[in-house]
Amino acid sequence: MVIPVERRQLRCPLCGGTDFQVEEGKLDSKWGFTAHKVKIVICKNCGYVMLFYKGRTIWDFD
Repeated sequence: MVIPVERRQLRCPLCGGTDFQVEEGKLDSKWGFTAHKVKIVICKNCGYVMLFYKGRTIWDFD
């Protein structure tokens, strides 16, 4: 059975919680030439952290 996208709800794979804190973040590559943008989703119930990939950039210097 396929659930329509608009009806899907994110669930924590550890505790089954549905309340999350959402942050934007960046992971640098080993040598620092590229960066990977990620969405960080943290379960408010158990603290489990999930990363969702948003793309790669070479212009994100800080």
